[in-house]
Amino acid sequence: MPQSDDERLVDLAARLEREDPRFVRPLPESRPVRPRAYRRTGAWCALAIGVVMLAAGVVVPDGLLIAAGLVLAGIAVQLLDPDRDGRPVE
Repeated sequence: MPQSDDERLVDLAARLEREDPRFVRPLPESRPVRPRAYRRTGAWCALAIGVVMLAAGVVVPDGLLIAAGLVLAGIAVQLLDPDRDGRPVE
């Protein structure tokens, strides 16, 4: 027998509370914070640092600095991917 819509909504609310409590708590006041999936400040900072390291490595001709900048920029770009956890959107 299929679940009722009320049970599905309760299950969805419980899962959302577990995954991102900072988003769910202020919902009754209509002032939620951004969902965790859209908080990418750290990834943008890492990308900026990686690009600066890459540019500095090119200016100073230092291969290690170029490689580190490329690696950090690559990691940051992976973090900016909206579907990075691989779960299909329901």
